[in-house]
Amino acid sequence: MALNIVLFEPEIPQNTGNIARTCACTGARLHLVEPMGFRLSSKQLGRAGMDYWDKVDITRWSCTGEFLEAHGQDDLHFFTGQTDRCYTDEEYGKECFLVFGRESRGIDPEILQANAGRCVRIPMGGGMRSLNLSNSVAIAAYEVLRRQGFPDLV
Repeated sequence: MALNIVLFEPEIPQNTGNIARTCACTGARLHLVEPMGFRLSSKQLGRAGMDYWDKVDITRWSCTGEFLEAHGQDDLHFFTGQTDRCYTDEEYGKECFLVFGRESRGIDPEILQANAGRCVRIPMGGGMRSLNLSNSVAIAAYEVLRRQGFPDLV
């Protein structure tokens, strides 16, 4: 099993730190796609990830184009509020990529349009714009892991 969490241009170091901690605890690989709104050495980033950073498998990408060129044909799932398809209705392969956009704007519209059949959403109350990014990642990651029987987790 290879669960991959992908962050397109993350802006808030605390969210990325929390997501790194989730990745460490689940064995997921973290893909960070630049530009980022902070440096990886940021104090807030370290504080949020605590002492888990050495347990996270991180791959960095220079831009979304580079990531999509390398993984565009893989099992990608784009999380967005711009679709009606619920993440619980989706099929997730053994090696899947859960893709999340920036905190302020999400995933670029042209990427969503080009991948409309692979877009999913997490339901929330009417009139609400979005959940916190690190919470969304945790919700999605644990749904995939639950379906796979929580491999290698105790």
